[in-house]
Amino acid sequence: MTTQNLLELTRDIQERHVNFAVADVNSHVLRIAVMTGNYRWHFHPDSDELFMVLEGELFIDIEDGTTASLKANDTLTIPAGTIHRTRADVRTVNLCFEGKEAETIFVDEPAGQAK
Repeated sequence: MTTQNLLELTRDIQERHVNFAVADVNSHVLRIAVMTGNYRWHFHPDSDELFMVLEGELFIDIEDGTTASLKANDTLTIPAGTIHRTRADVRTVNLCFEGKEAETIFVDEPAGQAK
């Protein structure tokens, strides 16, 4: 049992996209991501995905054309099978909680979505 300060773990990261596991919890994993810019469109066929923003603002675009905006301490759960992408205009740190064995399937950009 060791305590971790999540913002300390990411303080010096300046890359456009870094994502790594910080804890395993039963059959799930807690990941932390630091990002600026767009991530690829994708979905997880058998796993919901919960996002929580620690710093910055995370946009989550959904295939149906909607976009969620998450700021510090906001959460959103993306149901399994939902095509989505994350993006950030400024350096953003977020947590992601998903199944350890979650498969990620990348897809082409949905029609009508901006790159």
